[in-house]
Amino acid sequence: MKKIFQKGFLILSSIFLISCSCEPESLVKGAIWGMEKMMGKGFIPSDEIRALGDFQNMSVNLSQNKTADATESTIFLKLENGDPLLLGNQPDLLARKCAEIYIRDFEKSTDYQQITVQFIQTDPGNPENFAMKEYTFATSDFLTSEL
Repeated sequence: MKKIFQKGFLILSSIFLISCSCEPESLVKGAIWGMEKMMGKGFIPSDEIRALGDFQNMSVNLSQNKTADATESTIFLKLENGDPLLLGNQPDLLARKCAEIYIRDFEKSTDYQQITVQFIQTDPGNPENFAMKEYTFATSDFLTSEL
């Protein structure tokens, strides 16, 4: 029954979008607005972060792992295909700046213990080849610096 409902919803949504004379930008803005209402203001990475490394793609994943002893919660900020010249010789400093901006902008960042910034570069000729650098910071480092 659930699968039938999902397929029906997908078909109705597709028909609406195809027949709609809406502007695609309005649909994207509406989707972003909905995500931020659900996840919290600032969930979508800002253009300020994009500009720091001229990143082509940005995404966020929130993770909470509960164990018997404690809860570990992490924000994963994935930044893809940045300009190598902007990434520079000290990508760790750029990662820290991106984390600082994201923590500042995301209203629910206090709910998470750490933020992991991932820089991913893919080979345009073969997308299966990629390089990744990953930096992890405690969110409390950024929250206390604002006081």
